[in-house]
Amino acid sequence: MLYQMVKFAAMPIAHTMWRPHISGAANVPSRGGAILAANHLSVVDSFLLPALLPRHVTFAAKAEYFSGSPLSQWFMRLGGSLPTDRESAGAAQAMLDSAAELLERGELFGIHPEGTRSPDGRLYRGKIGVAWLALKTGAPVLPVALTGTEKVLPVGAKVPRMARIGIKIGAPMTFKGLHTDARDRRRVTDEIMAAIQELSGQEYVPSYAASVKASNGGVS
Repeated sequence: MLYQMVKFAAMPIAHTMWRPHISGAANVPSRGGAILAANHLSVVDSFLLPALLPRHVTFAAKAEYFSGSPLSQWFMRLGGSLPTDRESAGAAQAMLDSAAELLERGELFGIHPEGTRSPDGRLYRGKIGVAWLALKTGAPVLPVALTGTEKVLPVGAKVPRMARIGIKIGAPMTFKGLHTDARDRRRVTDEIMAAIQELSGQEYVPSYAASVKASNGGVS
C-alpha cells in the first residue's frame, strides 16, 4: 500500500520533470509474470520504469544501492528491489532464484542484462542471467529501450536534472531451450540484446561493459 501511495505521488513529478514518451506499453501484460529486459544508461533507470508503468515491477539492483544514501536505501526496500552482489556468483544466483519465484507468482521482474551502466551510451554484451530466467520459468521477455535517462542523472551528479526521456517496450519474446545448457543461455541472451538494440538504435559492442570499465579504470 505504501509503495502504491508513493508511486501515485511520484508519477506527476516524473511526468513534469522528464516528459516521458512511452510506446509499446500495451505489450506489458495486465496479469501474469513477465521479464522486462532493459538497456542501462543511468542509475535512475530502475527507478523510472517502475514509476511510469501501471503494474509493480521488481528490479534487480546492485547491493551498493542498499547501503548508499538513506533515500536510495528507502526506495530500494520500498519497491522490493532484489540486491545483487556483482562480485559473488553465489549471490547472483540467489537473486535469480528469488526472481524466478516472483515470476512464478505472476509478477513482473525487471533486469538490465548488461549488468552495469553503459560507459559511453553504447549497448554492451548481455549477461546470461536473463536467459536463465526465461528458460527456467517460461516467462515472456519484453525488450525495453530507454533513452535520455543518462541526462537525468549523469555520472557524478547528486541531483536529478530535467530532461526528455523515452521508453520503448517491444513485443513479448518466448524461447525454447534448456536453462542448464550454456549454449541455449548464450543464444537467448544474444537474441534479447538484438531486440533491445533494434528498439534503441544504439551501437552494439560485443564485450561486457564491466570489462570495458575495468580496463579504462571507470566507475561502475
